[in-house]
Amino acid sequence: ATVSEPAQKCCTEYIQPFLASILEELMGPVSSGFTEVRALFDKEVNEIIQDFQKTNDITKLKENVDQLMNLPFNSVKMEPCYLKVNLLQELLQDLKSRFKIYHIDFVIQRTQNFMQELMENAVYTFEQLFSPSRQADSAKVATSIEKVRLRVLK
Repeated sequence: ATVSEPAQKCCTEYIQPFLASILEELMGPVSSGFTEVRALFDKEVNEIIQDFQKTNDITKLKENVDQLMNLPFNSVKMEPCYLKVNLLQELLQDLKSRFKIYHIDFVIQRTQNFMQELMENAVYTFEQLFSPSRQADSAKVATSIEKVRLRVLK
């Protein structure tokens, strides 16, 4: 009872008025990181489509889809996505001094984990939706890949 009123007053006066601006500031790098994940997935699937249209090779298509499934664990390809979130380091330093926010690395790491999880979900969904279409003829396979890509991107 002794602490409750001063704590509420402190939060109301010194923290709550800044929450919207803090959230907006932090969402910039987070959003750009997730946008980069989306763009990477789109680029990789487009490469699969283009490769298949050139070769019409179902075996090569299967290999490419299998490689796509490993995309979330490919640190070289995922690195540009992760770098977008590293901008949080600078933004959070200012918040750390103003609001005593600690464990900045944890916030960045969790965000990067969510990005990897999003990519895992995207490639898994792609594989699950595309899997039945692998048996179709070549003309339908390319169309099917495109439809699945668009569906996953939604």
